[in-house]
Order: sequence, then structure tokens, then C-alpha cells
Amino acid sequence: MELLLKCYDCCLADRNGKVPVGICCRCGLAVCAEHAHVAQSTIHRMAGMGKSTSDLPARRVLCQTCHGAERSF
Repeated sequence: MELLLKCYDCCLADRNGKVPVGICCRCGLAVCAEHAHVAQSTIHRMAGMGKSTSDLPARRVLCQTCHGAERSF
């Protein structure tokens, strides 16, 4: 039996769910390219008295709901 993962937001909109390109880092739902929001994330590490952030930002995938919630502050 083959289990196919589909975009959650596409399935809610009564569309034939698209193939996801990622998983939301906040809620864990699958999202397609149309519904995914890629955001930058600063990497922090405990470094005593030295620099504690990375020079290069990481990236993370968010669904529409979590992206909206983060921007509402």
C-alpha cells in the first residue's frame, strides 16, 4: 500500500492536493510550493563570551497559518 502525502491547504480548499515541497517547522503540516513560505532563521549557540550567532542565516518552511501568526506581532 502506497501512502501519498499531499498539501494540507490544497486539500482544505477542495482541490486535488498537490505534492508537498516541505513540512511546516511549527505545526508539521505538509505544504506545496504555492502555500509554503520560506523564512530566514538566525542560528544561535551558547558560546560563552564570544559571538553566539551564525554569519549565514538558515531557512525554514512555514505554512500559511503559521506564517500569518508569526507576522501578527
